[in-house]
Amino acid sequence: MPQEPSRPANGGADTVELLVRRVDRVGDDTIALVLADAAGRELPAWKPGAHIDLVLNETLTRQYSLCGDPDDRSAWRLGILREPKSRGGSEYLHDRVEPGSRLLARGPRNHFELRDSERYEFVAGGIGITPILPMIRQVAATGAEWRLLYGGRRRTSMAFLDELETYGDRVLVRPQDEFGLLDLTGFLADAPAGSAVYCCGPEPLIAATETVCAARPALRLHVERFTPVALPDDASDTEFEVECAESGLTVSVPPGTSILQAVREAGIEVLSSCSEGTCGTCETDVLEGTPEHRDSVLTPEERKAGESMMICVSRCRGRRLVLDL
Repeated sequence: MPQEPSRPANGGADTVELLVRRVDRVGDDTIALVLADAAGRELPAWKPGAHIDLVLNETLTRQYSLCGDPDDRSAWRLGILREPKSRGGSEYLHDRVEPGSRLLARGPRNHFELRDSERYEFVAGGIGITPILPMIRQVAATGAEWRLLYGGRRRTSMAFLDELETYGDRVLVRPQDEFGLLDLTGFLADAPAGSAVYCCGPEPLIAATETVCAARPALRLHVERFTPVALPDDASDTEFEVECAESGLTVSVPPGTSILQAVREAGIEVLSSCSEGTCGTCETDVLEGTPEHRDSVLTPEERKAGESMMICVSRCRGRRLVLDL
């Protein structure tokens, strides 16, 4: 088992030791892990859209969306797709984890929160269904209007179809080998103004959904990405300084070096995971200065406020930042 890390400068949730209760096959290349607290305690509370970090070894930490029932504090459930081009996380979990295995986890964290709305339009592609499942469960319980458009390469590869069948014709299952690419324009054409659109899946699906919703500004789009976004056209790579207010250190961040790298080299331990700006683990409060956001986590409103940043990828618009590190 990996050793529990020391408390990082940017805080973060405590590490929990988990016991694998079950490993269920839920799609051709997808398993569901059902996890309990190894000591028999209640697990931390969470809300739809949350994810946890699984600490698989000293160098391998990966994020997975919680897709079980938030009201059940005795167990967490994760959907894990075997990714042929993965960096080792999905392979590890598919090949080395079985009932009785123990894992370390951090979290939950939530940058994909379910907001109140009278109507929801859910769009999921492949394993992107995982954060959507508990959202649907909650929305269905409240009586709000909703629909789901769910795509995948083929029907047998699409996870959790048996659960979704219980919702009847609110769920549109559209495997690509039967229907082609998802008809996002048609699906959202009659969505009333003010509808909340939640999308998770591969980058081409998210980009296409953003394009459709850009033509319908009255729709409120929320997305969660698995891969980093492209750098903005005006992205800079100049040197700047970071003052670490809590630690009392000031470090230079040269071109080609991230803030995360620079502060770690200065001896400040910071909690991080993906190093791509997609997970939110390294989020750090900004006390002074203007961040140049390059993450895939913060909303446009949060970017404009500039109150926090993902220091694994984002930089400074100027010469100096003061961070709560």
